[in-house]
Parts: sequence; structure tokens; C-alpha cells
Amino acid sequence: MNNSDAAPALAPKIFRFSDVDEFRSSIRGLNLEFTPLVRRIAAEQIILQLPGCDVNMTRTFPRVVDAQLVADCTAVGFAMDDLEIPIRFNGAQRDRAVIVIGSSGAAYNTIEEVQRQIASVVFRPEVRDRGWPATNSSFKIFETSPAALHRLRKVVGEVLAAASEPISAAEVPLMAAAMKESLLGAVDAAFANVVPARWTRRPNDERQFKLFQDIRALLSDDLSQPIYSEEIARKLGLSVRTLHDVVRRYRGMSLHRYLRLRRLWLVRQRLLAGADSVKAVALAFGFWHLSDFSRSYRDQFGETPSQTLEFGRKR
Repeated sequence: MNNSDAAPALAPKIFRFSDVDEFRSSIRGLNLEFTPLVRRIAAEQIILQLPGCDVNMTRTFPRVVDAQLVADCTAVGFAMDDLEIPIRFNGAQRDRAVIVIGSSGAAYNTIEEVQRQIASVVFRPEVRDRGWPATNSSFKIFETSPAALHRLRKVVGEVLAAASEPISAAEVPLMAAAMKESLLGAVDAAFANVVPARWTRRPNDERQFKLFQDIRALLSDDLSQPIYSEEIARKLGLSVRTLHDVVRRYRGMSLHRYLRLRRLWLVRQRLLAGADSVKAVALAFGFWHLSDFSRSYRDQFGETPSQTLEFGRKR
């Protein structure tokens, strides 16, 4: 990781990560939990803090993300690139000009299958008076015009570039205020050019998202115990088929494949923290067949569990 903490006022801070074990989000106001889909990464976060808003640019890596905003802020997000494999957002995957928005406690889920370039602008306090779409417990996604998205991307790029140039201390307040107004105007235009699209109904359905969150909460209760689809479905009053359909929609894979991947990642974090033994950690997360566990772990992370534990103890 490389953190440019010595950067002058207004200049962006840059965080780089080549190791997935050391990655952490530096975006203020966003609580993020992720499960990586790859071992090696080349991630980067550029953070520009302006009075009343933060501009964030992230070069991501393949991963599953669950995130939630803190109180009294509004976040707007969009991709800065155009790739053939779109991000799956709240269960929907569309290769369109899209923008997402959430406010005060709103949550979202994404699946990023390939490395992406993503931008977000987090405004504080919460934006209430500009006619932007209202959100409640979950983020909303909208299709906007390509021209409006292009303008928003351009403004973000220009703001980050200008903030990186030398500037006198006397000019900082005026420059920062002007940058914020440009960002607000570009977001205004993106929402003013929203295109009615039927495909957004499902990801914007808060009942569906809450159902996923309820399933997620039950799955996270105790990952050391066997998890049976029938029991989870019964607790939530669902059919087993509906349960599996919801998990596949929001996780991009089957329930049991995701649980195995998640458990392996949690095992790795525990080993890196310096656990007592590989066997104890494996059993704590439901892996009783140790040879099968070791093989799956090596296939996923490119090293044995004992190598991870040794490295964790030396850190």
C-alpha cells in the first residue's frame, strides 16, 4: 500500500494495493465488506476531500461487495469505463449508461467480475433540495443519457486533474467551492436526463433487496454450523427455489458456492491475524475434512493454509 499523506491541501490522496489481504476502502462514510474473487490485485483509490463532498476514484478488482452509507450523506456512483462485462448492482446487470444514488444508511450489493474504474461523489450533509431521486433503505439505479454520463465523467476527471496542480492557499476555498458546484451541476444533468427503463424496477424494489438482506443476515449468523436451504427458507417463509433464485441474483453464484468462498476468505483473515492452528480455524468455519479444505484453500489463494499462518505470525 502507498498512501500519499504528505499531499498539500486540496491535492488528492492516493492509496495503492497489490495485496488483497491489505486492501481497505478509504472512502469516508461508506462501510464496506467484500469477498475477493481473485488473489492478486492492482487496486487504487484516489480520494479528494472538498468542503461538503468527497470525490473518489477506485480501480477495483473482481469481488463481491456489500456496503452501507453512514447517516446524513448522499452518495452518487457510476463507472468511468465502458466494458462488455457490466457490474451487477443490486441483482441487475446491464451494459448501459447508469448512475446509482443512496442516502443516509442506504445499502447496496455489487459483483465486479473484472477490474473496473468506478467513481463516486459523497455529499455531506444529505442532499435534499435538488430534485434527485429519493432513496430509503437501499441504493437506486437509473439509466441516464450517454451524453449526461459523459459530462459527469468529464467533470470528475477535470476536478481530480485540477486539484493535482499547484495552487496557492488563498485560492483553495474558492477553487474547492467551484469544484463542488460543478459536480452538483453534472449530477443534476444526469438525473434530469434519466431514461424510463423497465429493467430498473427489480434492482430498485426495496422489498426484494430487504429479502436478500434478511437471507444474508441469517447466513452470517454462524458460518461454523451447517446451513440447510430448507431451514433458511422456512425461517423466511420462502420456497427453497425462491431462496436460491434470490441468492444467485445478488451473489452471481449458487448459495453453497458462495458460502464456501466466503468461509475460505474468513479463514484466511483469521490465519493472517495469527491463529493458534490451521485445524482450529478450519473447524471454526465448518471445514472438517482437512485435506479437502487444504486443497480448496490452495486453489483459491495459491498457497497452503500453513503458509498463510506462518506469514501472519511474522507480520
